[in-house]
Amino acid sequence: MGEQTFIDNQSEIEAAEGNEPPGEDAPSSSDRWSGRLAAFRALRHRNFRLFFFGQFISLIGTWMQSVAQAWLVLKLSNSSMALGVVAFAGFMPIVLVALFAGVVVDHVDRRRLIITSQTLLMLSAFVLAFLTWAGIVRVEYVVILAAINGLVSSFDLPGRQAFVVEMVGKEDLPNAIAMSSMIFNGARMAGPAVAGLLIAVIGVAGCFFLNGLSYLAVIWSLFQMDLPRRRMERFGSVMLLRVREGLAYVWRHRPSLSLLAVVVVNSGFGVQYAVLIPLFARDLLHAGASGYGFLMAAQGLGAVVGAVAMNSRPSTPRALRQNLVFGVFAVAVAIFTFGLSPWLWLSMAAQMLVGAGLMHHMVTTNTMLQLFVSDELRGRVMSIYTLSFIGTAPLGSLEVGWVGEHLSPRLAVVICSGFSLLCGCFLLTRLGIIAEAQAQSEVAAAAD
Repeated sequence: MGEQTFIDNQSEIEAAEGNEPPGEDAPSSSDRWSGRLAAFRALRHRNFRLFFFGQFISLIGTWMQSVAQAWLVLKLSNSSMALGVVAFAGFMPIVLVALFAGVVVDHVDRRRLIITSQTLLMLSAFVLAFLTWAGIVRVEYVVILAAINGLVSSFDLPGRQAFVVEMVGKEDLPNAIAMSSMIFNGARMAGPAVAGLLIAVIGVAGCFFLNGLSYLAVIWSLFQMDLPRRRMERFGSVMLLRVREGLAYVWRHRPSLSLLAVVVVNSGFGVQYAVLIPLFARDLLHAGASGYGFLMAAQGLGAVVGAVAMNSRPSTPRALRQNLVFGVFAVAVAIFTFGLSPWLWLSMAAQMLVGAGLMHHMVTTNTMLQLFVSDELRGRVMSIYTLSFIGTAPLGSLEVGWVGEHLSPRLAVVICSGFSLLCGCFLLTRLGIIAEAQAQSEVAAAAD
């Protein structure tokens, strides 16, 4: 967030949000967000409350579309490889432009950037709804729209991640990151379940149309925020230099590099088993579209439970490291179980554990990276983080699709669990340098 003009101490943030500055009444406000409400303390910020509820509605629509789109592709092609190709198309643009997008995020008004990206995603949803309703949709069109959405998300994802600190400040940043992931996974719980039921009632086109409408909620919430305008900076002539600065920081900061390496492998090759979930629901578990929706919802439920558990614990350095280890190993065990499960109930239980594990791993990684990095590099590091969990996903999705189609879907999922297990073993060897970086970060924060 280089050369930024937004305020950076908590009292000024409260004032900018229209709240009273800390004074004699501050203790009572703090007490109100202690105890049972401590897990939701980021909601004391008006801007974050607006974002929280607007984003939740929008994400429900996004997950509805995700389920409906996969079901549509499977219906049109009857091919697990086609599912992998669509996933590849959605991921690849992020791989190509994410690093440059991080420079943009660091130099523009992030709220305007997010409003623009959400508007474009809304229009894409309406186009897919029309093509499907008109009966002219083809897999190729879905691939093209997935690629467009991926390009827009290259700016939207790091923009939203870096925008969180502008809404809550650094004091409540860990809690706000966890809550942002909680609404993402809460929507993952509600959206797929609703989509699984609505596909039979209003069809996949109806799900796409409702997703388009849902973007209005988050766009409205962003317009309602009271935030100081960031000063626009020119960066075109030094774009490559800015990208190199972000990459150099990550390369030199070994704890961040280790965290990102785990994300690269686990998200790119471990979690890509999800490409085959619709195939499992239809052909192996014989659960149909509603069963597919409930499998996806189960993962969201597990993530929400995991988020509440995380937020109820103090964010001590040791607790954060424990979250990392639990998260990666839980994902490995759960994916293995899902791959071999012959029963829907066991597959749903495995999905819940995947959700809880991913919540612990990804939220903790995001939190650590943002606590380690300086403000002027935050957008670029978040773009590298985005690239890390999506960069190898195109290869992973194609690999899972190929193995699932030519060998066995169950074998493909078991292979994914092996990648997650390797990530857990590697992480155990890096806990020492992560602990040292946490100690240094706490010293620096105390000095400020």
